[in-house]
Amino acid sequence: MVVVRAATEAAKEGETEERFRLNNLSPAPGSKRAKKRIGRGYGAGQGGSAGKGMRGQNARSGGGTRPGFEGGQNPLYRRLPKLKGIAGGMGAGVKDYNVVNVGVLSENFAENEEVTLEALAEKRVIDVSGRERSLPLKVLGDGEIDKKLVVKAVAFSKSASEKIAAAGGEVVTLPGRKKWTRAEHEASKKAQGDS
Repeated sequence: MVVVRAATEAAKEGETEERFRLNNLSPAPGSKRAKKRIGRGYGAGQGGSAGKGMRGQNARSGGGTRPGFEGGQNPLYRRLPKLKGIAGGMGAGVKDYNVVNVGVLSENFAENEEVTLEALAEKRVIDVSGRERSLPLKVLGDGEIDKKLVVKAVAFSKSASEKIAAAGGEVVTLPGRKKWTRAEHEASKKAQGDS
């Protein structure tokens, strides 16, 4: 009996509840409030000083100080030490290459195998996730190499290329992003002007 009564009451409520239409849309009750009109007399509750206190810089129109201002004393943002490098937002500590040493190549690759950035990532020798995905490979000369390998990279250190060649391997320098130099820029401008 109770269940039937509850069902009929719910049905009645569903019937009386108006459906949303474009002509009857309105904000939820209480979500919109009238703007408080401050400084409009004592009867309004915010008369007189309009909630700004008695007098002074912050009571004036356009008054107040900039964020971080501490009345002329050395503010907090100047008292704290500034960090250098990556922590301070500078690009000086951010690396330009995915780096690997020749000793690591000797350990992880077999004779006559081809060494590329993709091969190194596949063997999980280096991690190329996130920002490192867009960086080229550079081979450095730490360690010893005793295998004949074909190493393909954008850059090699002098000792790395010497060690690979001494082991009978091949050094293949891939084209990378060219570094901007003023001399080359001027030469390209001159060439464009002549043509």
